[in-house]
Parts: sequence; structure tokens; C-alpha cells
Amino acid sequence: MKILVVDDEQLLVKGMKFNLENEGYTVETAYDGATAIDMAKSGGFDLIILDLMMPQVDGLTACMRIREFSNVPVIMLTARSEDADKIIGLESGADDYITKPFNILELKARIRALLRRANAAPQQKQPETLLLTAGGITLDPEQRVAVKNGEIVELTAKEYDLIELLVKNPRRVYSRENLMDLVWGYTYAGDYRTVDVHIRRLREKLEENPAAPQHILTKWGVGYYLKD
Repeated sequence: MKILVVDDEQLLVKGMKFNLENEGYTVETAYDGATAIDMAKSGGFDLIILDLMMPQVDGLTACMRIREFSNVPVIMLTARSEDADKIIGLESGADDYITKPFNILELKARIRALLRRANAAPQQKQPETLLLTAGGITLDPEQRVAVKNGEIVELTAKEYDLIELLVKNPRRVYSRENLMDLVWGYTYAGDYRTVDVHIRRLREKLEENPAAPQHILTKWGVGYYLKD
């Protein structure tokens, strides 16, 4: 697995590179957003770790630019813990975020969870693609994309994992805690806004009117579900 680590703190980058290479990953590094964008275009990375605050091109801009041509899983690093920073990072297309200073074991756990989901493949090759359909939403598990009005809708790794779970279990209401555990592979310590942001992004991509969704619905005070 090939990981790109991007941060303007060179000592931190060196430490992450050392620890991740000891886990068996191939690690390349960059120190600004512009270089990260160029490397992402040609590097064939399985995951990108991207700092929020960097000179010239910041992490938010870099993530949005990368999302224009790639759905590679992105973990955003932020030195601040304000909710606004986290939400902005997720809105820019990141799959997950972690606040500095962080425990390297936690970062490794996040990486494993993202890579496990992003690279999950059917155990047996089917002669024809078996589509999943529920609540007006159609998914292609082989390509990990959604189909809307006959057109393919590209989803990030976590967006796809989340909608696939809902499509496979229509009418079942999941709490944000359940979704964090089932989709992200771990439980956040009391902050589940990651789920809210991903649900909003899915509505923007899959609903005819995201402001008044007809399929990806909220059970107020409980969680989210797909209306069959």
C-alpha cells in the first residue's frame, strides 16, 4: 500500500514516514498543497494524509482539487479542535480527520480502517455485475459507484460505504454511533459530525432536492435510514 504524507512540519512528516514504513507501507512525502496535488495526479496512492494549514496551497484547497480527479481516501490533519475546522475539512472531500497532537497508534488504526473499506473486494467474481437498488438509489458494488438517472456518480470511499450499508438495509434506522462503528471501523469519542457531513454530501449527489430528501432520511433524535 502506498501512502502520501503532506505537512509543512518536516519533523512530523519524518516521524510519520518512519512509523508507517515500519508497518510495511510505501510512503512518499510532500510539504505543501501544490506539490501534493501534482503527486496525487501521478503517484497511484492508496491513501493521502493531508495537513489542513499549509503555506501557498492549504490542505482544504488541495483536497478539493484532488477530489476533482480522484476518490483516493484522505485523512485530514488539523492542529485545532474546533468543530468548524473539522466540518470544513470533511466538506472539502476528506474521509476522516485527526487532531494534532495525535497518537501514532490512533493514526495507524484510522489508516487501516480506511484502507480495509476502500480495498474491499467481492470474494468471488460474478459473471455479471450485480446491482443493488433500494429507495430510488442504484449501486454498482464492483465499481463502487452510484447510478443516478442512468449516469454514474463518483463517490469517495466513505460515501460509498455509508450508502451501501443503508441500501442493503432499507428502513433500518442507524444512530450516528452505529454508523461510525460500522462504516469507519471505530467509535469516535463523542463527536459524530463526520456522519452528518457525509450524509449531507450523499444527499447533494443522489437526491433530486438535497434540501428536501426523499430517500436518505433522518429519524429525528435517533439517526439515519433509507426509505424503501
